Amino acid sequence: MRKIVLFPSIGAILLLLSWLWSPFTPLSVMNEEKPVAEVLVELGDEPLPHQVDFSIPGVSVDAGRRLVLEGIGARKNGKASGRQSKHFVCTSCHNVEREDPDLSKADPEARLPYVQSKGLPFLQGSALYGVVNRTSFYNGDYDKKYGDLVLKARNNLREAIQLCATECAQGRILEDWELESVLAYLWTIDLKLGDLNLTGKDMDKLERALRLKKPDTTATALIKEHYLQASPATFVTPPEDRTVGYTEEGNAENGRLLYELSCLHCHERQRYSFFELDNSDMSFEFLLKHLPRYTRYSAYQVIRYGTSPLNGKRAYMPHYTLEKMSNSQVEDLRAYIEMRANEQEVPTSTGK
Repeated sequence: MRKIVLFPSIGAILLLLSWLWSPFTPLSVMNEEKPVAEVLVELGDEPLPHQVDFSIPGVSVDAGRRLVLEGIGARKNGKASGRQSKHFVCTSCHNVEREDPDLSKADPEARLPYVQSKGLPFLQGSALYGVVNRTSFYNGDYDKKYGDLVLKARNNLREAIQLCATECAQGRILEDWELESVLAYLWTIDLKLGDLNLTGKDMDKLERALRLKKPDTTATALIKEHYLQASPATFVTPPEDRTVGYTEEGNAENGRLLYELSCLHCHERQRYSFFELDNSDMSFEFLLKHLPRYTRYSAYQVIRYGTSPLNGKRAYMPHYTLEKMSNSQVEDLRAYIEMRANEQEVPTSTGK
């Protein structure tokens, strides 16, 4: 019997190739849960320098998670180390979840409704979510506050964590196993491709670049356009005339969110502060009375300057940079304080 050999036509081959390269082809090397850092390395980028050293005894993700969320680490032998700080934990000032709708911008106006929708507080520190994807820390004006201490921390995440542990948290320096455990946990909350608001066209470009398995600076640049490599920090002063305030007109509803998601996060039931605030008339009358004054009880003062530790009380209030609370938002908070101080009952949506 004669064998018949079928040769595919040129058209069939072209059709097959077009299907393989189609943006509708199921992705084999791309998905929304793929870590951004992993994709960048596959595209020829250098690995980030803060990889975890798991050779140190006691290092684990669980230990790092406990240190970040509770301020305590458990050694390999089961014994707990001492509290890192008597005053704060990392989540006093930092969210461990995504807090910005667009990771390429530091926009407090967009951040406020976003964190409210996610049930998160509105905090002074930049989110720890995705911090391992950044290359610079304590940026902008933070050298005005910490001086030469930021020199080592600015380009070194380990040094930045230690600076936060000792200066910001007013606690002890982390041991090696603790530091590496914190890094191990932070790598579990790194950025994923799905966080970057990439378009279908962007994803298709990256898919094709990855399939070539060659360095591609254009593709890496495309990824990095979609998230900040450093969290900016601009220090600003209170308004010259605190009776008048900033020139923006306040929105009391936004002010309510700020009060509930910022002020009460630390001050309700003295969670992280010796100064207690709540939703009582007394709290709002006190805040309104001190607004125009030049004391640590003025909202203008503490938002823009924070407070310093006192004798016997090392806990303090970190200030809000312009990227963390805009001048308009400060006036929103003022509008809410004025409204609450002058009204007997104002409903809130959180039930606090």
